[in-house]
Formats: sequence, C-alpha cells, structure tokens
Amino acid sequence: MADSDPNKLPTPASCTADFCLIPIGTPTASVSQEVAHVQRFLKTAGVNYSMHAAGTTLEGSWEQVMTVIGQCHTMLHARGVVRIQSDIRIGSRTDKKQTFQDKGMSNPGA
Repeated sequence: MADSDPNKLPTPASCTADFCLIPIGTPTASVSQEVAHVQRFLKTAGVNYSMHAAGTTLEGSWEQVMTVIGQCHTMLHARGVVRIQSDIRIGSRTDKKQTFQDKGMSNPGA
C-alpha cells in the first residue's frame, strides 16, 4: 500500500519490539531498581512483554509499543534518572501473526 502523502501513511497494525533501556548517571553501577520499576509498570501497561537478559520484548500495535517505551522513559525520569538511552529493534510482518509463544519464548507478562 503505497501512498504519496506521508501524513496519511498508517503504521503497521502490529509489531514486536526489543528494547534495552539504559539509565545513565545513576548513583551506583547497578540499575536493578530501575529494571524493577519498569517491570512493575509493564505488568499494568496492557501489552504482552517478556523481560530477558538483553532487555525486553513487547508485542502490540505500533502505537501501543512506542507509547509504552516512552512511558518507561517518563516514569524513570520522574524517579530522578536524568538521562536514558534506549536501543530499539522493531519487526513487523504482514504474511502472518507470530507471537512469543509461536517462537517458543517465555511470556511472563501475558
């Protein structure tokens, strides 16, 4: 579906995103408190998620996924983290719907 007006081009209906949120300038080298806050938030966010050693995987609409990542930033900023860097990798496909379970990944956030 090509559209010549980029303002009318929709985002994908669903996507899977891996993100690694990195708080910078915390008082200690450990970021376990920040990770715990993010996990508690994700439990209430209404998207499927899976936390793993290299970050977090989210499933949902493009808008949901990007909003949740932004909300994680805002939540940690409100807790005093002045700088946050996130690495994000997003995938979408139109030929079939594939979930964590389809790929054999655990999904404690479901």
